[in-house]
Amino acid sequence: MIKGFTRFLQSPGERLRSLFGPQEPSAALPELRIIPREEHPVSRQHFSDAALKVLYRLHNAGHEAFLVGGCIRDSLLGRMPKDFDVATDATPEQVRELFRNSRIVGRRFRIVHVRFGREVIEVTTFRGKPSDDHGDHIAQQSDDGMLLRDNVWGNIEEDAIRRDFTINALYYNIADFSIHDFAGGVQDIEDRTLRLIGDPATRYREDPVRMLRAVRFAAKLDFDIDPATEAPIAELAELMLQVPPARLFDEVLKLFMSGHGVETFHLLRDFGLFAMLFPEADEAMEELPWAEAVIERALTSTDRRVRDERPVTPAFLFAALLWGPVQLRQQALEADGMPPIPAQQAASQQVISRQLQHVSIPKRFSLPMRDIWDLQQRLPLRRGKRVFQTREHPRFRAAYDFLLVREAAGEMEPGLGDWWTAFQDADEHEQRRLLGKVDADPAGTPAPRNKRRRRRRRRKPSNGES
Repeated sequence: MIKGFTRFLQSPGERLRSLFGPQEPSAALPELRIIPREEHPVSRQHFSDAALKVLYRLHNAGHEAFLVGGCIRDSLLGRMPKDFDVATDATPEQVRELFRNSRIVGRRFRIVHVRFGREVIEVTTFRGKPSDDHGDHIAQQSDDGMLLRDNVWGNIEEDAIRRDFTINALYYNIADFSIHDFAGGVQDIEDRTLRLIGDPATRYREDPVRMLRAVRFAAKLDFDIDPATEAPIAELAELMLQVPPARLFDEVLKLFMSGHGVETFHLLRDFGLFAMLFPEADEAMEELPWAEAVIERALTSTDRRVRDERPVTPAFLFAALLWGPVQLRQQALEADGMPPIPAQQAASQQVISRQLQHVSIPKRFSLPMRDIWDLQQRLPLRRGKRVFQTREHPRFRAAYDFLLVREAAGEMEPGLGDWWTAFQDADEHEQRRLLGKVDADPAGTPAPRNKRRRRRRRRKPSNGES
């Protein structure tokens, strides 16, 4: 039996209820259920070697060591786990001493990253319930109830009820290969139900990102959100505005680049969360009939590439999410007399500046995103050397895919995408024929701009000339 469980096992239900406090009657949880190895399908064969090394080294050093959360949930669902999180009674400093290849990260939640090549195992210390005795450097909440810092160490049962969803409060014990279910998570997995631990409104105020996680898990796992868990989301959606934009960038990638982006997008809109992440894009969908379709088509393409294990880039995704706002601003600038290309460049800068107040976009993605937008102006120009220069641009393929999305969404008439599809696959003779076809069709490309006439140099007078 796990060290330190004697008192807990005598009355586990009462112990868990006391941790939440009497003011949260909805937090009453089922009693601890320990599932022995012979009664569950989770196998060490499904765990990475790195995760097992961390577990065994902690265990051999006298610490409790558990795999926790998504890897256990996915294993029970018959999915191959990918990310492995370890929970232990060892403090971050003790974990750091055991692993030279580790570092302590985070201020809000101090955790340890143990790196094995490109794989990172996240190790967290069991967390306890904050009290008035803890200083702000250990535990701190905002006036709205958001956890600003939570580094109170506790035991496994306290840690379990600090987790967000019942299906994530599942612990795999490396000591005897049993699963410890503290909150009825196994039953919720069988029922395909997503349920928060504790009072939903309180838990969302502690960390508004839990609302995004609820949407992401519901879409990814095809689970129904428990009515009590779902009820406060629309009302509390504005709490997302308190979350740092840098943190929301990582959450957006998880939402839209895990292979279930379309379903996630619809749920975010239903709960009013999308407007908190991309307010200008939400506004554009009300004014432009094609803006929503552009986002849906881009997400469909991204989902397909994820399922096919092909590379995806956030630059393409953000280009689709913010294209509607760019077009609205560009139209307004052109109406004030600004030429199209400068108008789009100015509109792009304005849209990005506003978006950075909500979700950060690192320059390694915002610059390629702007290239994709800029190339939308160049793709219709298909005369002379310009077409080959466009074809050799490093962002051409992404811009071409984006062009196809725009056509499929009904923003523009089809045809240009077919031309570029044919041109890419054509030999030199066929490329000349395609270029000649453009030259013969006045509507095939915008008229060239008038060029300045070069001034003829005056001849110097020769000897004898006046």
